[in-house]
Parts: sequence; structure tokens; C-alpha cells
Amino acid sequence: MSVSMYKLSVPVFIRGLNVLAGLLDKAEAHAAEKNIPLHDLFNARLAPDMLPLSGQIQRVSDTSKNAIGRLSDVAAPSFPDEETTFTELRERVAKTIAFLETVKPSDLENSDSRDVNIAFGKVKFNFTGDDYLLKFALPNFFFHVTTAYDILRNQGVAIGKADYFDL
Repeated sequence: MSVSMYKLSVPVFIRGLNVLAGLLDKAEAHAAEKNIPLHDLFNARLAPDMLPLSGQIQRVSDTSKNAIGRLSDVAAPSFPDEETTFTELRERVAKTIAFLETVKPSDLENSDSRDVNIAFGKVKFNFTGDDYLLKFALPNFFFHVTTAYDILRNQGVAIGKADYFDL
């Protein structure tokens, strides 16, 4: 039995984005309860050279929507990284989910063998679609979801594994 590229991507991305939305809700409630400025959580990071919470959420959004764009002929929307509030982060997550919900399984047919070439400065990667999704896009997506979770845990937000798995 084969698993489609659609099933390996779109529902997985939507689920992870919904987890992030729930984490943001819990972070906001925690800030209100403990009288912590939301700005402190928004800008919290695990290490000085890592992106803050806001940047982690932006990368989750970018990774998911751009993966679909690279694997299909569906144009991924572009969102500038200008969020400055939890409300704006939630809106970005919601816009990303709304985009992903427009993607149909047929949009990703034969994407496993599609050539995907990406570059970050001078570093270039060449993948087949399935290698790109399984070895780059999904690991990158989950790295940033997990890092957002870890930042919030580090800041004292009462979340646990069940929140990550949205159980």
C-alpha cells in the first residue's frame, strides 16, 4: 500500500499548525495569569543565536506553505515576517492553514519524482520531491514546531506532551 504525498504533507502541516495555535492560546493565558508581558514570550528564545518564538512560528508557516509550492504548481502565498503581536501570529497560522486547505490531493500527484532545487545563499540543495518532503521539509517543520514548544516550556508555560500531540 502506498501513501500519497498529499497525505504525508497537507494534513500533517495543518495538524502541526493547529498545535501551534493551541500553544499560543496557552502561552497567552499563562502570561495573563502570571502577569508576564506578552512581549517577553513573543521574543523569548532558547539561545542568543536562535530565533525567538515569533521567528519559530514564522518558519513553521513558511516551511509548510513553501513545501507545497515547491512540490506542486500551486503558488504559495508570501507573508512578510512583520508580526509583532500574538494576535498577528495567530492570524499568520490561520492564513497558512486556510491556504493548505485549498490544496487538493491531485495537486501533489507525481510530486514524489519532481525536481526540487533550493538555495540558501551559496548553499544549494537538489532533491526529488519525496526526498525533499521526507528529508528536509518535514524535519524542518517539526524542528520549528518543537522549538516553539520548548521556548514556551522554558518560559514556564504549563504545557506537556499531550499539548504537542493535541490529545
